[in-house]
This record gives sequence, C-alpha cells and structure tokens, in this order.
Amino acid sequence: MARKPRIHFPGALYHVISRGNHQQDIFLDERDLKKFLSYLSEYKLRFRFRLYAYALMKSHFHLLAEVEEAPLSRIMQSLLFRYTRYFNWRYGKIGHLFQGRYRAILCDKDVYLLELVRYIHLNPVRAKLVSLPEDYRWTGHSEYLGKAKNELLDKDLILGQFSKNEPEARRRYREFVLDRVQEGHQKKYYEVMDQRYLGAESFVEQAEAKMGVPERIVFNIPLETITQEVCRHIGIDPDRLYSMTRDRKGVYGRNMAAFLARVLSNYLVKDVAQHFGRSPITMSQGVIKFEEGLRNNGGLREMIEVIKADLARMGKRKYNITIA
Repeated sequence: MARKPRIHFPGALYHVISRGNHQQDIFLDERDLKKFLSYLSEYKLRFRFRLYAYALMKSHFHLLAEVEEAPLSRIMQSLLFRYTRYFNWRYGKIGHLFQGRYRAILCDKDVYLLELVRYIHLNPVRAKLVSLPEDYRWTGHSEYLGKAKNELLDKDLILGQFSKNEPEARRRYREFVLDRVQEGHQKKYYEVMDQRYLGAESFVEQAEAKMGVPERIVFNIPLETITQEVCRHIGIDPDRLYSMTRDRKGVYGRNMAAFLARVLSNYLVKDVAQHFGRSPITMSQGVIKFEEGLRNNGGLREMIEVIKADLARMGKRKYNITIA
C-alpha cells in the first residue's frame, strides 16, 4: 500500500516519534545527547519551527513541534541525516541508524497541546528511569521550571495558560505534570484517526481543507444557543452547565457543548472555557474525555448527529455561514 502524504500547513502541530533501527540504542552517552540537541537547536533556528516539548531516551526520541513554512519532512530529513552521519563517524558504523520512516501525528493544538507536553515529559518516569520528571536531564521539563541551562523550547504559550506571573505559572505547570506522574502508557495518543491525526473529525476536515481537500461549512452559532440545545436533548437546566459544583451531568453537558462548539462553529477551547467560567486546561481535558467517550459509544454518536443536524438547520435559518 502506498504511503499517505504528510499533511503540511503553517501552524501544524506534530508529535514526532523516531526509533533506532532494529530497536538499537541511538544515544550511547552524554556526548551523543548533547550533539543531538545542538543539531535540533541549529535546525530550529534555520527552519523557524516552534518546539514545545522533547524527550530523548536511549533508543528513541519524542518531539512536539509546530511548523511554519518549512515542512516537517524537510526538518526531520536534515536532523536525522546529520545525526546519523555523526553517529556512524563516531562509532565506525555504516548504514541506517533510525527505523524506517519516523512517525508524525498531526495534533489538534487547541485541545491536546498541554496534554502532550505533559505526556512527553513524563516518558522517563514511565520508563522507570526516575521518580520525578525534573530528575531526568534530557527532556524539556526542567526548562519549564527555569532549572535548565539551555533555552530550546518555546515556553510562553504553555506557561501563559497557567498564570501571567512567571513563578506562579512554573509552580502550576509542575503541579499539572505531577498530577499524572503515576499514569502509564496512553494508547489514545498513538491509536489515532487514519494513523496520522489526533483530534475529532472536525479537526481532520479542517486540516485536509488546508491541503486542498474540499471545504466544509461552518455555522456561526452563538455558544448560548449550543448550550440550550444540548440541555434540551439531555434534559437538564442550562444553569447546571455554568455551576461551579462538580455536578456530573452538568460537567457532561458542558463537555458536550464544548465539543459541538468546536465542531460546528470553530470556537477555541479558551473561548468555551471563558463562556462557562472554567480554565482552558480544565476545558481541554473535558473535551478530550468527551471525544474518548464518543469513539466508544454508538448511542452517544447518534445523539451528537441529531444535535448537529438540529443546530445546522438552525444555523441556516438564523446565523451567518462561513467556509473553513
């Protein structure tokens, strides 16, 4: 079967995983790790991509990168070729160092950015190399804490979601990461749609539209209207979605409304969070949880299709329609 082409557009966020050929180690000592980071820093400047997280393990590495004009394929080709040449020269080897084609998952930045930063930086803990992520030198985690010598990451966007005050943002970021320190491997970040997308169908449609696949209709429906329609279908008062209590059905309805707002009207998670008086972090976690439930619940998928159809009809009658 022919390989599907990489999706590329400025602003695309990728979780990149590359492993050693035949599961061999690709970093044998500290010098190798430093050399790889020096190449990564060099190509980051040359190709002007953003880097939000990385983890270098003995046999593989993870990157969380957002590209601009230069496609990921060009960046990775340069990085892997350069490091392979160094590795083979140093150890007197020839041939391939990395296993076939690296894996690149195109991710919904609005929903998954923070979750992936945390997940990638917890790799050494899951591998039982350390008990705390800051005890491992070869990830970007310590840089977020202000304890690293190198400045490789684009940290402002991440830390800004925790607080405008930098020391407070660092403290809250650390708490956010440690909240999942006991969590094991998460298949949901790898078992992705069409083997290359991490996000809902609406995200896939938007990504493919940017690559020239047919456009989709977006209904500019107010959040209040989406909220009311959700509450009508699940049979609760809208006030419960705005309540600050941990009302389970209210949380469920709020997550459903957030999902639909993004699917039908391209609202960002931060817009929905502000509407419901929640933090963007809490709201993005709610959307992820709802999307997971949607994949495994046929009845819920049917309900969502009914609500989408009702809102679409309403959108055609009352609201502006744009093309995304």
